[in-house]
Amino acid sequence: MAGSEAPKIVWSEREGRFETEDKEAYLEYEVRDGGKVMDIVHTYVPPSKRGLGLASHLCVAAFSNAQSHSLSVIPTCSYVSDTFLPRNPSWNSILHKQHLKSHI
Repeated sequence: MAGSEAPKIVWSEREGRFETEDKEAYLEYEVRDGGKVMDIVHTYVPPSKRGLGLASHLCVAAFSNAQSHSLSVIPTCSYVSDTFLPRNPSWNSILHKQHLKSHI
């Protein structure tokens, strides 16, 4: 691996994506509830780049963006709900309240 520097993640607001500079790895979201909720629907990392932590970096970028814009997050994507959030429980504070109730 070429250094431990975090990859640059680009916010492509018009496409509803956060992506690596080469656009090969990405996270897709939809804005709901009048612009108050970010629903993360899909993350993708190509097989050649898996195991480098790119999906986690994409999630951190999306959650940080949601937090800075006062949005709550719905983790529809199974990677986000089953892997990222259990490993990063500090982000649970910005989950959409309806999602929390259905998860109990």
